[in-house]
Amino acid sequence: MFPNNFSYYIVHKPYGMLSQFTDKAGRKTLSGLYNFPKNVYPVGRLDLDSEGLLLLTDDKTLTDYLLNPLNSHEKEYYVQVEKIPTEKELNRLKEGIEIEGKKTLPAKVKMIDLPDFPARVPPIRERKNIPSCWLSLVITEGRNRQVRKMTAKIGYPTLRLVRVRIKNLLLGNLISAGVRELTPEEIKGLRK
Repeated sequence: MFPNNFSYYIVHKPYGMLSQFTDKAGRKTLSGLYNFPKNVYPVGRLDLDSEGLLLLTDDKTLTDYLLNPLNSHEKEYYVQVEKIPTEKELNRLKEGIEIEGKKTLPAKVKMIDLPDFPARVPPIRERKNIPSCWLSLVITEGRNRQVRKMTAKIGYPTLRLVRVRIKNLLLGNLISAGVRELTPEEIKGLRK
């Protein structure tokens, strides 16, 4: 049983799905994934063209805590970018970079091996003569399309973006469009 009778879920949001339950334009929404209890909503969002970890709950205190920018908890993304950035360019992201007239907070970034994700449907665009690579990018803000804007600013457009972590909560091997309840330990870790 969840603490205080609240509900807590992790969702692996697939590409092309909105981070909401209804859409007047008839696009795919979270309502097609699972029969969530009433008053359960996403804590934050992922763009239509982003994938990965989405937390849903009806615990308003936890939601307010996680969405308050003063609490600056980490969110980790695996980002496939076009071309191979240099260490100097990655350092620009680490130091903070100006997007839309405001500098981002310092980020953690490193190149990583190809993650074990299934191919995206539809597949990402690939160009024979232009390589790509994967980065782990950890930020503590949640500005609109921030990761995509950061990589574009240094000249490396994002091809695929998958959120893999919020604080202690890991996407792990949850399949795309998969849903599961959080463990008591995961809930406790989110509150720290």
